[in-house]
Amino acid sequence: MLSCVLKQVVRQRPCRHLPAMPAVAFYHSDNGVYGYRPAAWTEQTSGARAVTENRICYPSLMQLVTAYREHGHKKAKIDPLGRQKPRPTPELDPAMYGISLTDNKVFELEGIVNSTMKSGNMEDIVSHLESLYCDQMSAEFMHLTTMEEREWFAEKFEESRTWTLSDDEKKSLALTLAESQAFDNFLAAKFGTIKRYSGEGAESMMGFFQEVFKQAVQDNLEEVHIGMPHRARLNLLTGLLKYPATLMFKKMKGLPEFPQGAVCSGDVLSHLYNSVDLDVNGKQLHVSMIPNPSHLEACTSVLSGKVRGRQQSLKDGDYCTDVSARVGDKVLGVQVHGDASFTAQGIIQENFAIAEVPHFNIGGTLHLIVNNQLGFTTPGERGRSSLYCSDIGKMNGNPVIHVNGDNPEEVVRACRLAMEYRQHFRKDVLVDLQCWRKWGHNEIDDPSFTNPSMYSIINNRTSVPDLYVQKLTDDGLTIKEEVNDKVTTLQVDWNEGLKTMDTYQAYHYHLRRRWKGFVQAPSHVTAWETGVQSDLLRYIGAKSVEIPSDFVPHPHLKKTFLQSRLRKLEEGKPLDWATAEAMAFGSLLYEGFNVRICGQDVGRGTFSQRHAMLIDNQTDAMYIPLNNIMPQQTGFYEVANSPLSEEAVLGFEYGMSIENPNNLIIWEAQFGDFYNGAQIIIDTFVTSGEVKWLLQSGLVMLLPHGYDGAGPEHSSCHIERFLQLCDSKEHDIDGDDVNTQIVHPTTPAQYFHLLRRQMVRNYRKPLIVAGPKVMLRLPAAVSNLADMGPGTSFQPVIPDSAVDPNRVDRVVFCCGKHYYALAKEREDKQLFNTALIRVEELCPFPTALLQEQLNKYPNAKAYVWSQEEHTNMGPWFFVNPRFNNLVGCKLSYVGRGPLGTAAAGVGQVHQQEVKQVLQQTFQG
Repeated sequence: MLSCVLKQVVRQRPCRHLPAMPAVAFYHSDNGVYGYRPAAWTEQTSGARAVTENRICYPSLMQLVTAYREHGHKKAKIDPLGRQKPRPTPELDPAMYGISLTDNKVFELEGIVNSTMKSGNMEDIVSHLESLYCDQMSAEFMHLTTMEEREWFAEKFEESRTWTLSDDEKKSLALTLAESQAFDNFLAAKFGTIKRYSGEGAESMMGFFQEVFKQAVQDNLEEVHIGMPHRARLNLLTGLLKYPATLMFKKMKGLPEFPQGAVCSGDVLSHLYNSVDLDVNGKQLHVSMIPNPSHLEACTSVLSGKVRGRQQSLKDGDYCTDVSARVGDKVLGVQVHGDASFTAQGIIQENFAIAEVPHFNIGGTLHLIVNNQLGFTTPGERGRSSLYCSDIGKMNGNPVIHVNGDNPEEVVRACRLAMEYRQHFRKDVLVDLQCWRKWGHNEIDDPSFTNPSMYSIINNRTSVPDLYVQKLTDDGLTIKEEVNDKVTTLQVDWNEGLKTMDTYQAYHYHLRRRWKGFVQAPSHVTAWETGVQSDLLRYIGAKSVEIPSDFVPHPHLKKTFLQSRLRKLEEGKPLDWATAEAMAFGSLLYEGFNVRICGQDVGRGTFSQRHAMLIDNQTDAMYIPLNNIMPQQTGFYEVANSPLSEEAVLGFEYGMSIENPNNLIIWEAQFGDFYNGAQIIIDTFVTSGEVKWLLQSGLVMLLPHGYDGAGPEHSSCHIERFLQLCDSKEHDIDGDDVNTQIVHPTTPAQYFHLLRRQMVRNYRKPLIVAGPKVMLRLPAAVSNLADMGPGTSFQPVIPDSAVDPNRVDRVVFCCGKHYYALAKEREDKQLFNTALIRVEELCPFPTALLQEQLNKYPNAKAYVWSQEEHTNMGPWFFVNPRFNNLVGCKLSYVGRGPLGTAAAGVGQVHQQEVKQVLQQTFQG
């Protein structure tokens, strides 16, 4: 019966042509699934015969060379201040390998050392190794996972010592460094009391970025996305990234930086961002710097998610139908770190943990650690336990390049080497730029209080740009006059900017490109029809459990999931939450939207309810039915089972959500309260991103919630904390322009409409869902197809249709699962003088709809808010003043008393509390 309907529905739907995806996409096979393609394995070889013979012939020499590759960095001259004490390196003593420096025997070096030196005696070879590995650039790479990587990196590193810059490249580098220095000097003169977090002491960073952009266009990359903390951020923005200096001056004066008419509170100077198309050597390169909060490293995973989102939009790598494509062919992420934060912030470890996991891989990030050798006031030896601040980056077997920031040309070489590694292996690579900080944490801070010896050196030395100009001059390259002319021109421009900053109007940098046509949410509440034709829903429901003929499902799932869902559709029975979700997702895919759900075990679902990914019971192959709804499908479903991480993963999903409004991005917590591991991301991005930066996000957070005896850590999603973070008003009517939407739906249909509403509106807002646990299988918590059909939509308030309004003398308002407990209690005791009204949406607060419900009960004398949470938790603190001030109704409270943890851990206590709350709700 269904098959006829299905064919008819498919014929009715016009489809845009897309290159064919595999009809059956398996996870554990060569085909992969949407959003993940297994990399092809390549056979590793041991090298040419001459290489092998030389290594066999000179084993002691090979051991010594290996020792330099592994330990040479310990002797390297990478500290520009010369304060690092020499480390003992007995591994580099030739005598350890039975080698004498007085041996005049000539050794052939093919296959042993890759350099212009083809042969030499032992003294010459050791001197050469010292120059390769113990100079102002060194590396750690002997921990790399494969021999291929180690051999490649050794060869390239040794070859890099011969890389040179042309005179034009040297001049360009000198001018770039000089511009950064001039900008800092200008700001110091004009805005002496402003914290600008200058780049002084780390100007070589600008040369690094200039080289990144050059290498990017050479490698045919289309976009570079940057995450960066405050240090030298303003220099990079106004310099290479073309941020209007006038607008920055305007911000420094205390005027708003956002466009006229935009609803925004703005952010501090050091969090500004920009997106620009650059002409690099005649090729266009799109470069974007994402905004950052003051929480150091928080933007790390957001950047990774943004890059992954761009890769999806550009059909790069895992999203490309070209089998020869690799992840990261089109988009590169560059993440700048501070030395102290890189070592200490846990999100760094989490981000490395997800870096190469399916559905999170972005083809390698280029990491630049701006190593001041100092935190706020804390020197490195007090800020970490490891030898280098970069050591955590080795957890995935990533190479680390250490470079002296006083040598700009070496910084450029380090960048080239890092880019070549990333492009070849598509893995993360780190550059540890050892530099210094001219001022304290900011320009007003005095660092000599805690680090007097360091700053006695810094205060008596020449700047990096001036040193480099002098070096070029000494080498016979005429550059001083050109630098002076450039600085003079810049100062003229900046002074003109100062004159016009009061009247300068910021351009509308938000809602462009992929966001064109979207608007900021209106100040009133809008309603959106989100229903779908019943025939199409039946079709999608059937397709959500359709499997290939040769696929062998788990026998239990075949009966209780696949066949059960089909039977319900055939017989027109009420549908559960998982089916409604599949229909919502499938209908969005059918309309051309993409859907991504991410979190721990989301493919199956924490409560074994979803089964979006089916696993072949014989081969372990994965199949995602919703990616095979129809021929020439344009919207796809990405199921991203994540590692056991909250902060990095939620940040990643937020990054994806700000990239493209046509992708529904969902993060599901395993249990609702597990979100608190990602509190920084919620506070600084999810709930405040649009308010600060005009960045809209339609991210959905699914937080399983409900008091069912699970104890303190698995009961509550702490909805009160999200209500505290929202900007709903206590004394005025809310509109859709609240910063977040917070809901607690009670039916599958309500959940269905919420998911669809996220995508059909012409603006995006984060959606916080206090989701179901017990309700997933509660017989009363079901919906019919008609509840999701044409003309239907989400109801912020669900009225009580089971009572006679004229007989009601008690009105109870409630949320979520608690409603069903109350309804059963009312039914069991026949207390139909009490109306139960469900508040499904808490923010924006549905004032008018609640007033409408109150007007239905002319004989009501008691008004109650009943909740299963404790008094100091749940919605009570939020709804009480709004009912009083806006609805005009004084509520009585019924619920658990105050407690210092989310729920009792004793089963009998839990049952007593449940009984007490139910009794008190219906008592006068």
